[in-house]
Amino acid sequence: MTYLLLFYEFFKIGLFAVGGGTATIPFLMDLAERVDWYTTHELLDMIAISQSTPGPIGINMATYVGYTTAGVPGAIIATIALVLPAFLIMMLVARLFMEYKENKTVQAVFSGIRPAVAGLILFAAWTVLRVTVFIADGNSYKPDVTALILCVAILIAMNLPWFKKAHPIVWIGVGAVIGIIFKL
Repeated sequence: MTYLLLFYEFFKIGLFAVGGGTATIPFLMDLAERVDWYTTHELLDMIAISQSTPGPIGINMATYVGYTTAGVPGAIIATIALVLPAFLIMMLVARLFMEYKENKTVQAVFSGIRPAVAGLILFAAWTVLRVTVFIADGNSYKPDVTALILCVAILIAMNLPWFKKAHPIVWIGVGAVIGIIFKL
């Protein structure tokens, strides 16, 4: 019965938690109040662990709850149940897209979606840039010179022919080492 309930609860969360893994947190808080699988305090620990481990936070939390509730089978069931709605919806969308991709209306929709997505990505990039390279000073921002130089240097280096094929983890590692050197 626990396995069925795990599947049902995490399928519901996967179906309605639109917007990424952090959107699962309110559902998990509600779940903590309705079942005795974990406490609200344990949920906070779960969030910290899920943020600290590789992979999407929602999937990490589903795996964690499933494991603590019903061991390895519970972890597998909760994880599959969380991912299944998105998988099924994407399969449907992909099938419909393949069927109607030549339709003028569908093409018009995607010609509007592409720049909107690019705008969202640029906004996210600007937000990350603003909080990492600039220091809030009241209502304005002043540049963190070290962070700004590092950002520009990596941006330039990534476009040089001999560095173009470097894996992103290399750049993260370079940033980490420079951060350690300058903050010590």
